[in-house]
Amino acid sequence: MSQNAYRALQETLDALPNGFPKTDDGFEIRILKKIFTEDEAELACDLRLSYETAEQISERTGRPLEGLLERLKVMWDKGQIFGIDFGGVFVFRMAPWIFGIYEFQLKNLDRELAELCKAYEPWFAPQFFGHKPALMHVVPIEEEVSNETDILPYDQVSVIIERGKSFGLADCICKKEHEILDHPCTKPMEVCLSIAPVSHFFDNHPLKIRPITKEKAYEVLKLAEEAGLVHMTNNFEKGHFYICNCCSCCCGVLRAVNELGLSHAIHNNYIARIDEEACVGCGLCAEERCQVHAISEEEGTFRVDPEKCIGCGLCVTTCPAEAVHLERKPKEEMETPPKDEADWYAVRGKMRGVDFSRYA
Repeated sequence: MSQNAYRALQETLDALPNGFPKTDDGFEIRILKKIFTEDEAELACDLRLSYETAEQISERTGRPLEGLLERLKVMWDKGQIFGIDFGGVFVFRMAPWIFGIYEFQLKNLDRELAELCKAYEPWFAPQFFGHKPALMHVVPIEEEVSNETDILPYDQVSVIIERGKSFGLADCICKKEHEILDHPCTKPMEVCLSIAPVSHFFDNHPLKIRPITKEKAYEVLKLAEEAGLVHMTNNFEKGHFYICNCCSCCCGVLRAVNELGLSHAIHNNYIARIDEEACVGCGLCAEERCQVHAISEEEGTFRVDPEKCIGCGLCVTTCPAEAVHLERKPKEEMETPPKDEADWYAVRGKMRGVDFSRYA
């Protein structure tokens, strides 16, 4: 019974566009057993990627309504599913492994779970980052592209922030995992921004997300830029609900670029260029700012590898000679991201060749 419940959940998660592959050593089952009870694993398999009330879930699945709402609330509190409280009216939906269950384990993460997640990476990362569209989109430092008249809304952190009505702040799960595994990051940890289109969304939130003001959100972005962290958000045109601020030593996405050579693991619209005549050869851009090793020294000056550059703008802001600038990629090299989250699932599912219609 136990193995069947967890295997069913693994197969359900792997049938989603995000994926959750089986391993030779059973790491995926051990992860699920660490996070879910058998009953919770079975219930998670009955949810969909669209929000439903407990009543709707009961009617669709035939599950008894009595006690269902409380069970779903507990699962939300444990970071197993997505939930929203609309003033006492609760809706829920299933969560993929990433982005979802893994990120929601912040308050439950201990060394055992961190070690399991780390051991699972060799199976999960190639599958997850080996398919398009990418999960995350790089949002360049806005002041470096603000002179453009046709800048796209999802390339502006201010547009993403201004479209939100409430904001939350949490520790970075990637940094937390590495800290637990005795590889602490020297950069700020509490830098993960959550954004919601409704007011007071993060008040008394069950996960470790503390409500903050819009002004504080802008302060966090500025702090991240100064610390050399890359702004990244959902890889679709509208409906963004987070801005991660990432380092190359901990972030799974940036590590996929650096360690696995998967440059398409991130979507970006800009690349940096260095004016070789203006460059004074200080090396600050390459040695301290670039998170993907896209800048190298050649004959006393520095050059950007356009195949590696993710267009974050970190190298631009600290160049003492103002020799670096961002420019939009040529049209033929740009990829239009999916319209919204539902479209991302549809496109990703097609690219992975999975039929997830029963969960849509």
